[in-house]
Amino acid sequence: MMADENNTENTPATTEEAKVETAAPAAAEAAPAAEEAPQQREGRGRGRGRGGERGEGRGRGRRDRDDRRGRGGDDDGEELIEKLVHINRVAKVVKGGKRFGFAALVVVGDGKGRVGFGHGKAREVPEAINKATAAAKKKMIRVPLKEGRTLHHDGKGHFGAGKVNVRSAPAGTGIIAGGPMRAVFESLGVADVVTKSIGTSNPYNMIRATFDALVNQTSPKSVAQRRGKKVADLLGRGGASEAEAEADAAAIAE
Repeated sequence: MMADENNTENTPATTEEAKVETAAPAAAEAAPAAEEAPQQREGRGRGRGRGGERGEGRGRGRRDRDDRRGRGGDDDGEELIEKLVHINRVAKVVKGGKRFGFAALVVVGDGKGRVGFGHGKAREVPEAINKATAAAKKKMIRVPLKEGRTLHHDGKGHFGAGKVNVRSAPAGTGIIAGGPMRAVFESLGVADVVTKSIGTSNPYNMIRATFDALVNQTSPKSVAQRRGKKVADLLGRGGASEAEAEADAAAIAE
């Protein structure tokens, strides 16, 4: 009886000690794992952070390139004058009916001697205007201006059935032109000019005939360079004195 009582008394203690001894190695093994887990989570977090930064960097790079392209399309950020000349609705007949689209004619200029025109087609008006504007910016030409306000000399333009006459004018005359031709000269930066359209009133042909006349415009400076002379020598003809010719030559600006 005494032995049984001793065994009964010692059994719970022995069991508890065994549990403690068994739990100790398990806790020791779990501790490094618990210490490594935050590090792994932190490492994964840093990885995501670096990935996010790289992603943001790539996004900024694309935006910067897009901005540069946009500025390049607008001539390095220069403000341009855009004028909508004509919109034409066109229809395409298909099996189910008609599909309507729009064609836009746009004139673009910087108001300082550069101008261009373009046309675009799309199913919606804004998209057609955007296409026409982009095409006009790619085909801009430079026209020499006298005193920055008028043409150097008279000229004629011809395209198809469209014929136009353009003439230089004294200060205060204004832009005497109508329809599509007025849009061209306003975008070009001309303040005084007299024009006349002969023949068709089609805006496309009128614009092309006007540009044909502007392309043939020359300045005394370009003529003097081509002939190997001075501007004063060209302006001195017609009875003008040498001093007056030199003064006129100094006043000429393209």
